[in-house]
Amino acid sequence: MKRAAEEVRYLLDRGYPSRPAIRFVSDHHRLPQELRFVLTRVTVPSDLAASRRKKRISANELRGRTIAIDGYNVLITAESLIVGAPVYLCDDGFLRDTRGIFRRYRSSDHTTLALSNILSILKENEIGRAEVLLDQQISKSGELAAQIRKMMADYEVSGCAKTAKDVDKRLKLATSPVATGDGAIIDAATKAIDLPAEVANRQHIKAIIL
Repeated sequence: MKRAAEEVRYLLDRGYPSRPAIRFVSDHHRLPQELRFVLTRVTVPSDLAASRRKKRISANELRGRTIAIDGYNVLITAESLIVGAPVYLCDDGFLRDTRGIFRRYRSSDHTTLALSNILSILKENEIGRAEVLLDQQISKSGELAAQIRKMMADYEVSGCAKTAKDVDKRLKLATSPVATGDGAIIDAATKAIDLPAEVANRQHIKAIIL
């Protein structure tokens, strides 16, 4: 996999489109679909990776500030860390998982544990306000939003959690720092934070590096 990732990076940095580059390298190495998806998540052209890295801030830079949170994106990656599912440190410096369960997501005890870690981080770093957005199209998003609001109150974190049909659009237009691992949203953001990476540091969990 490391060799394949290096070859994809070589092609990306020479202007080859991502999909054909990954398909060419994956076919050469006879990689299964799951590992092809990993390459899609991990590899980023070096100039784009550098641009995203410049936007990244850490939790200790959030004091007194509002943060917009890409709810499912952040929560699923944080849960992946907690349950021991593969999470990768990608070329742009952000953590991403490959569980591919977005549309089939169901909350569990791991959800509560992931939220506890996230809210503890926000509380400890004295953020001003957290605005959590959840995709309305996902089943039981309203119930999850209610759970998050209750836990925010318990942890004394100011803010709200709500559902919306246009989460990506709202996050791209946000003027405050955005918590997400979605590359397109990071590209549109002024500042971005990797909350799952903060959870990983807190729990001493190592991400996979290719």
